[in-house]
Amino acid sequence: MLKPMKSVLPDWAHPWIEAITVGLQIALIILIAMLLRSLLHRFITRLAADKNLPLEFSVGSKRLVTLVLTVAALLWILDRMGVSAGLIWTAFTGFIAVAAIAFFAAWSVLSNIFCSVLIYTSRPFGLHDHIEILEGGDKPGLAGEVMDITLVFTTLKEDAPEGQEPTYLRVPNSLFFQRTTRLKRSQQPLVGSVLD
Repeated sequence: MLKPMKSVLPDWAHPWIEAITVGLQIALIILIAMLLRSLLHRFITRLAADKNLPLEFSVGSKRLVTLVLTVAALLWILDRMGVSAGLIWTAFTGFIAVAAIAFFAAWSVLSNIFCSVLIYTSRPFGLHDHIEILEGGDKPGLAGEVMDITLVFTTLKEDAPEGQEPTYLRVPNSLFFQRTTRLKRSQQPLVGSVLD
């Protein structure tokens, strides 16, 4: 027959049983979230390699998995700490309402997010491609290697002269649909284009 937990622990530890239990549960939740994240990241990497998917798919999917698992783990931890689901739901809906108002107030941010979706789906360029955003038909503009594509910005690494540190440009995604973009050198095949 199993002894109750209080009879196994010394007397000084009895007031701390609940705190220790919650702490162990939180540690277990974090461990489970980290293991799931690692497994899903490996699965996404293998899937992208097997199906020859673009690098943007892999990076975006990994970011989405990390976000979802972090939010789920945080909600589970708050539940274990005794925060009621009603309070969490009220705070969440309040946050969403304020965020919606803020996003509608900042229409340029929405424009950049929509343009990032178009960049991911139409793939005019990808990671590590060398591109140039032209000011006019023949005038040179912003140019560099695409290092990252986020919801708002695309980061370009400018070519630096010998011996100098390269500089990085954060270009709003909407700019790619307002100006002509020249694809100088591509690291990926252009599927469905006239270049095939």
